[in-house]
Amino acid sequence: MSQFLDTLGGISPILVCLLVCVAKIVEITIQSLKTCMMVKGQRLKAAALGFVECSIWGLVISTLISTLGDNFLLLVFYCAGYATGLFLGSTLESKIALGTSNLELIASDDSTVKITEYLKENGRGYTVLEGHGSKEKMNMIFVVLPRKEAAKTLREIRRTCDGKVFVAVSEVSKYAGGYGMVK
Repeated sequence: MSQFLDTLGGISPILVCLLVCVAKIVEITIQSLKTCMMVKGQRLKAAALGFVECSIWGLVISTLISTLGDNFLLLVFYCAGYATGLFLGSTLESKIALGTSNLELIASDDSTVKITEYLKENGRGYTVLEGHGSKEKMNMIFVVLPRKEAAKTLREIRRTCDGKVFVAVSEVSKYAGGYGMVK
């Protein structure tokens, strides 16, 4: 990248800083997505993103090393790009919502009926286990669904039973079988 910048002639040092910052933002955003894809088993996509990430990193680091002695502000922009890229990458990944979630709901008999009716109406599989809470009989309801649908489903379940449900959400890395969830 430094040779490319040299061919542009007397490019402003602040413009170099901005280019490095933007490149670093893109690189780290890609890195965040790549890591999530690796964890979720999407190896081919992760490898492709890794290639792009590594290419950008090579260009950025060569510029940083070759000009850092002349422009300390470059390091500040590099760090700002890194931090911004982490933020954007995690924000983008939460919007894409890769993967599968497991909802564990603990509810009374009345709320369990409302929740299971909602799940049936929406074509969701579930499992109900009877249990005992500290004061009364409770039920555990397990639901596995795409992560993108978890927030909406939770909102609707909490609305359906007036918030009288305990919820624990976790990521599912692997599963097989189940109603509508064969993978």
